[in-house]
Amino acid sequence: MTSAPHPTPASDAAAAAPATAPTLAARLPGLLLTLLIAAAAFALGRRFTLVGGPVIGIVLGIVIANAMNLPTRLRPGIQFASKQVLQWSIIALGFGLSLDQVAKTGLQSLSVTLVTMSVAFVAAWGLGRWLRVHDDLKILIGVGTAICGGSAIAAVTPILRPDEHDTAFAISTIFLFNLVAVLLFPLLGHLLQLSDFGFGMWAGTAINDTSSVVAAGYSYSRAAGDFATIVKLTRATLIIPVCIVLAIAVAVREKRRGGSDFKLSRIFPWFILWFLVASAVRSAGFVPVTLQAPLHVAAEFLIVVALTAVGLSANLRRMASTGVRPILLGLGVWAAVAVSSLAVQLAMGQL
Repeated sequence: MTSAPHPTPASDAAAAAPATAPTLAARLPGLLLTLLIAAAAFALGRRFTLVGGPVIGIVLGIVIANAMNLPTRLRPGIQFASKQVLQWSIIALGFGLSLDQVAKTGLQSLSVTLVTMSVAFVAAWGLGRWLRVHDDLKILIGVGTAICGGSAIAAVTPILRPDEHDTAFAISTIFLFNLVAVLLFPLLGHLLQLSDFGFGMWAGTAINDTSSVVAAGYSYSRAAGDFATIVKLTRATLIIPVCIVLAIAVAVREKRRGGSDFKLSRIFPWFILWFLVASAVRSAGFVPVTLQAPLHVAAEFLIVVALTAVGLSANLRRMASTGVRPILLGLGVWAAVAVSSLAVQLAMGQL
């Protein structure tokens, strides 16, 4: 999720919001730029379906952001698109999924999710010790990789109270591998001839931020995207027990400071609740059949908008300046999670 971390990818839980939210007028320039690029990416995605609009959007965003010196006044609109618009897209996807499907998918993915989470934490601890990365940074990268990227990092920051430079390091490192995953996972999935179910499970359990999971999933297929989204939302809710355990551990270690700023309402990913409400509306039969296809197209476009904004938020120079050891730690943890997800699925005969 420096003194003020660089804008991060859209994420599952709300990070700490500024004291005064930017006005619509302040957001409009960046939002219009994002919409313009996203519209082009969406159209290209319809033409080049193997790549897909979300991937094209994020790549166009990265190229434009790093080839041009974008004015600071564009930042509020870009940041709004990368966070709020992504959450709206997930809620819109809920109108296309029944509660039965959501519950079934959540239960199917729980065992794989728990294994990959455990692997992430063990790998972060062991590899972090070997690379001589200090504890706070190990925890930030481990939590970010295990659960939900920048959101998880933002959620545990008030509990850990790490140095702000560590937070920026962790977010940049996690973001780097999110971008790699969006581009690499669909290609590997086709190479491995994974089913829609297998790829959706892999993407949902092995990619960090929701934005990246959605991009990779829907680039593979609509079925894979639907499945990966539910798996990821199930995984994101686990930030709550993780934060509670971490708050208790910090409280034990530092009685005077530990857990004093911990608030469940601040870390809870509320948009997941609205996703379930949308799914309940669909299950109750309140969404006419004639509206279901347009709603899904609208959700797909909102996803492209959010991913374009994520690309426009990427600062490749900042990523390069984070140093080698945190990047190696992030790579090692991310690879361990990706391999363990496939290994568990193979053992369970789910691929």
